Amino acid sequence: MAIKTSNKLKTIREFAGKIENIVIKPVLLNAPFIDVASRFTDQPGTVVLMSGGRLDCARYHILAIKPWLSIKGGYHQVSLKSGEQTVFLDDIDPFDALRHVITGYALSFEDFSIPVAAGLFGYLSYDLKDYIEDLPKTAMDDNNLPGLCFFAPSAIIVHDKTKDLTRLCILHRSGCDFKQMEKEITASILNQTSPLVDDFSAGSTGFQSSFSKPEYMDAVNRIKEYIVSGDIYQVNLSQRFETDFSGNPFSMFKALYKMAPGPFYSYINAGDHQIISTSPERFLKKCGKIVETRPIKGTRPRGKNSIEDKAFRDALLCSKKDNAELSMIVDLMRNDLGRVCNGGSVTVKEHKRLEAYENVFHLVSVVKGELLPDKDTIDLIRATFPGGSITGCPRIRAMEIIDELEPCRRHIYTGSIGYISFHDTMDLSIAIRTATVFKNKLWFSVGGGVVFDSDPVDEYEETLHKGRSLMNILQSRKTEPKPEEWVWFNGKIVPGTDAKISATDLGVQYGYGFFETIRVNNKKAENLADHIDRFYLAWDSLFGSLKPDLTWEHIIRQVIVKNGLENKTALVKIMATHGDQTNLPHSPNLIVFAKKYSRRPALKTKSGLDLVTYPHPRQTPLADHKTLNYLYYYLAGKWAQDQGADEALILNPDGSISETNTANILIIKEKKIIQPKSSHVLSGIMEKQVLNFLVKKGFQINKKKLMPKDLISAEQVILTNSLIGAVPVLSIDGAFLKSSAELCKKICEIVL
Repeated sequence: MAIKTSNKLKTIREFAGKIENIVIKPVLLNAPFIDVASRFTDQPGTVVLMSGGRLDCARYHILAIKPWLSIKGGYHQVSLKSGEQTVFLDDIDPFDALRHVITGYALSFEDFSIPVAAGLFGYLSYDLKDYIEDLPKTAMDDNNLPGLCFFAPSAIIVHDKTKDLTRLCILHRSGCDFKQMEKEITASILNQTSPLVDDFSAGSTGFQSSFSKPEYMDAVNRIKEYIVSGDIYQVNLSQRFETDFSGNPFSMFKALYKMAPGPFYSYINAGDHQIISTSPERFLKKCGKIVETRPIKGTRPRGKNSIEDKAFRDALLCSKKDNAELSMIVDLMRNDLGRVCNGGSVTVKEHKRLEAYENVFHLVSVVKGELLPDKDTIDLIRATFPGGSITGCPRIRAMEIIDELEPCRRHIYTGSIGYISFHDTMDLSIAIRTATVFKNKLWFSVGGGVVFDSDPVDEYEETLHKGRSLMNILQSRKTEPKPEEWVWFNGKIVPGTDAKISATDLGVQYGYGFFETIRVNNKKAENLADHIDRFYLAWDSLFGSLKPDLTWEHIIRQVIVKNGLENKTALVKIMATHGDQTNLPHSPNLIVFAKKYSRRPALKTKSGLDLVTYPHPRQTPLADHKTLNYLYYYLAGKWAQDQGADEALILNPDGSISETNTANILIIKEKKIIQPKSSHVLSGIMEKQVLNFLVKKGFQINKKKLMPKDLISAEQVILTNSLIGAVPVLSIDGAFLKSSAELCKKICEIVL
């Protein structure tokens, strides 16, 4: 694969080729549209947009296949891939990258009976908000998926439900065999082969939420405090549910569509992850200069009978809270559109329209406008993204509060899914009721708008109701429960999830601990005595406390039997962590766990292992980073204190100076600052600040190899770290140094 890195791309056509023309022809499908789509959904880059129901926004089914270009990225880098060639665009706003592709392939196309004949299909994540507004980032990005992900298909199948007409749009591009591609795509459409896996299942343990119920209710109350203080009028608060997943994600999509079809169902095979969306809400539609948004606020379930159904319907129509929320969001969206639309063109065409779906009622408004002549599709998105109906009002403060209260970044949730054409049309949904499948996990978020009179219990229950369709379909497909994993933990056999170690355990903080891995055959631990001797040798060296008087053979046997591994080859690990040093006397944690042993894959195909020389000597490259394994430095500091000193001087293997156990070293000599030259040393944050201060005072910076004797002859030796700032060194190995607290005092006044 040819890969190059560039800060900007000359022209997209030079990279990915030109579009010569679009060939459009009618096609007769030999199966329902969703079944035809399933023939392509195992291929990365396939996007399916299904419009269920009879609403006026549910006219077309669209299938985008065989991508010739993809654009992904967003947080630090955007990649463009075409065929075997990839270009990386560094330090670029993802919206600018998107505009570059759209304008580079702008087409003249005036058949308005086809909503999209060529363009980009995919998603914009909610987190792209950070490229529109300057917002604090405190929520975790725990999956590292792209912020934007779009594919340019070679072929698009558009089915008009109103006319019962299906058309195939195929791009004729330079450098591609159009006739052969048309033949292959047509054959694939008519192919009746079923996917290899046409089923799915969820984990047996149920859903794990990012919030407990009390935590969610506390967050609702916190929002209400913000409202009382005048920070905000409304905030959309969500919680994320996660479970294990296996099988075909598109099978889940089909099952959901069959159960409760809606107007903005979407499926994206993004390669390493898949998106399943059952959204009912349009974010933005654009046709030429005419734009539209349809915010939704207010949800009630459908009743079990006509009487109950009417009661829910009437309750929604009469709800002051829902009506106020919808009116608030309509005003917000009018203001957003007004930033890029002609003055006076933004109007509310319908307000508080009741829409009935298979499982819920919604209140919907329709807002339209006419884009200014000098504004384009990307300007429209930037002015309105993310949609106000799923952030709050005012939007910027709402997004700050969301990031403060929700522990995980939303990614696709409340972002947008759909298409942006090369011929000035666009249709994007708001990604609610949307699931992501990634690395055998599935997750989705559900939320609701919190206002002054919100009841925390009701808000929590509303999120469960909104996620019911996704939960129900997954709960009906649970796999068999996995066997409980049991461990021996400080004298008891407990479930593995109950073997909890405190965050203040030095084993957690510094990696202060050790272990032995033992092979066990049919309950017999191999070479157990030798393992325990080595284990206790580490105990004496690192802990120095009384060794535990335990019969390890019996403990191991208990763990093996409890985990059902009696007649198998198992891997057993005995592990000791230091424990919490604040609790005296010293009490380490002891853990024994077991799992079935699996032979290395390499040894299944050959008789031995291949080796390669590791380039680093026994001076750990981990010293370049502040890793959790800080045991070396911790023991060095402890040793120094045992000698009656404060810090330990750390040397390199050749005897040269590196650092101390907590600080960087700077030597001052003849208006020069000398930094010790060391292959592996953590660059200091405070060190940088101190150097900047001293350079401004006329000092020059040098870096060279230093030996301990060089400290004796220095005019001054300074230690720096983020806690102490800058402090002088008074002595080394009993020899007193020249020192002046005055310089360090001046430094600290500036840098601390």
